[in-house]
This record gives sequence, C-alpha cells and structure tokens, in this order.
Amino acid sequence: MVSEPKPESELVVQEIGEQGLLRRLQSYCPPEMVGDDAAVLALPPDQDLVVTTDVLVDGVHFSLGLALPQQTTSPTDVGWRAIAANLSDLAAMGARPVGLTIGLSLPGTVPVAWVEALYQGMAACAAAYGTAIVGGDICRSPVVTLGITALGQVHPQRVLRRSAAQVGDAIVVTGEHGASRAGLERLLSPDDPCPLSVGQQQRLIQAHQRPRPRLDVLPLLEAVGVWQLDRPIAAMDSSDGLADAVLQICQASGVGALLERSRLPTPPEVAQWQSAEQALTWTLYGGEDFELVLCLPEAIAPAFVAQCPGAAIIGYTTSALEVVVGDRSQSGESQPRDASYLSLQQGFQHFDEA
Repeated sequence: MVSEPKPESELVVQEIGEQGLLRRLQSYCPPEMVGDDAAVLALPPDQDLVVTTDVLVDGVHFSLGLALPQQTTSPTDVGWRAIAANLSDLAAMGARPVGLTIGLSLPGTVPVAWVEALYQGMAACAAAYGTAIVGGDICRSPVVTLGITALGQVHPQRVLRRSAAQVGDAIVVTGEHGASRAGLERLLSPDDPCPLSVGQQQRLIQAHQRPRPRLDVLPLLEAVGVWQLDRPIAAMDSSDGLADAVLQICQASGVGALLERSRLPTPPEVAQWQSAEQALTWTLYGGEDFELVLCLPEAIAPAFVAQCPGAAIIGYTTSALEVVVGDRSQSGESQPRDASYLSLQQGFQHFDEA
C-alpha cells in the first residue's frame, strides 16, 4: 500500500535534503546572485565585489572536544582551514581577496587560549594570501560556531562561473584529490596499521589540516591567454569533492562529462595504501582538497597544465546530460569500458539521514 505524501506543512529538512532545501531558499533570492560559489555585486570603476560566507560548527567541521570524543584538528589549524575554505571560494570565482569578517558564537566555558589559537590560525592564513581580518562579531552560544565572510574583487569580464562550460571543453583539475580524506583517516585511526612512511603520512595529514586555496591559479590563466578568449570560463572549487564539482558544473551548464579513470588525480600515497576501489572513492568523494576544477577550451588546456604544476586534464564535457567515469580501450572506442555514473547523492550532503 502506497502511503500518502506528507503535507508541505509537516515536512522536515532531512526529508527534502540539502539540495531540496537550497532550491527552496534560492527562490527568495535574486536569481542572478545565487548558484555560484559567491554573489557578485557591481562596483565602480572596473571591479566587481565578490562575497562568500562559510559556517563551521563544533562536532560537524571540527572538534573542540565538546561534541566529538576525539580532536582531529588543533584550534590553529581550524582557523587556517576556515579561512582557506573562503579564499578557495574566491579563487573559484576568479577573485582576489580584499578582507574577511568573522562571526564567532561560543559558550563562556571555552578557554581563552583556544580562541586566541583559533585567531592565530585565521590571521596566518589571511596574511599568507595578502589579506586580513577586518571586522566581525562574537556572541554567547551553547555550541562553538564560526561564520566567516570573505570579500574579493574581480574584473567583470574575468568572473569564473559554474554555468560557463561548453561541450568539448577539457576538464582540468589543479592538483590531487583524496589526500585530505586520507589525512583525516590517519588522524581518526592513528594506531591502525599503515604501510606509509612517517613522512608520507604527514603529507596527507598536512593536506587535511593546512589546505592551500588556489589563488595562485589566477595569474596562470592570464598567462595562457584565457582572458583574451571571447567566452567565459567555468570553474568551481572541490571542497565538497571532485565528483561534486564536476556534477555541479555540468548541471549549471547543461552539459555532461566523460572522466577517464586512469587520469584521475589520486595521490600516490593513497594508491599505495588503499585498495583501488577505496582510492577511487576518496578521489571522487573525499572532499576538502580545495583544488579548482576548470573547464577550458581544448586548444588552451595543455598550455595551462604545463604552467600549473600538478594540474591534469581528466576528461571532457559532452552533450549527454550525464557524468560518466571509465577507462578508454586501446582501440579508441568512444564509450569507456566499465563505465559508472556519478550523482550528487553519492557524496556528502548536509541533512542526509544517517
């Protein structure tokens, strides 16, 4: 017997999921200002203001030791990661940072030293990328919550958008994926057997605790002549996973994608440590690597890859409205062998039921 659907008034958030909630909330916003990594506001004389906000919560994004039994990230690293996440969103829009504001809610029982270490990490990351904390607010709360707004600037003709991919574009990633997830695994289970050297493990842990927003990519795009093209360029950061970024770009642009499994940027340490299946899962869905995923014209993509150490072409956009990952056969068949189809539901989503 088929049950009657719940009345709209009785639905709870987990029943419609993150994407369903986003669709509803976006209906209350100007359509030209939602759907990308940040909102773009026009400013004279030749720059747009780019604004992005992230919220981090104890027990979800980090552990102060109040909500989770194990602290995997020091307060200094929490601060660094929080700023890096926002700067990565600016990079994904083609913007350079101007300043940051911080909103901090916390219980009165949090040690002052923890708060100072948090701000030390934030200030260090901001300074490393030529910007600074310029304001904010604090208030009392039963749980530590960090809200960060980053302000950036970009020439209107150089805004990167998810919706700008075209059929036949090369899909380019700026670095490895899966390293942050692997680093988190070592932090969560430090006593588990691991074939990696101490140095290899530390590199993975560093990738998780101290991600590097790819603002360095912007001058490289200029160097290879991207801004001389008569079309916009699609981009997104991979904070929610490589698969998520490709899927979001394709969805926004009305295209599909073919990713070649052999070209996916799995860190060598992960391939050495984990099974091929697990390594592939972490590469596609691990998240928090904070690299950029770009869709570039096929004629210009190799020049960009040559200029950007660690970058790689991992596939191409297609006219089919699906994202496929597989291996090309030696005979050059148009369809990959052992193809699988990617979806947003396979990655992390807030409000998914456990």
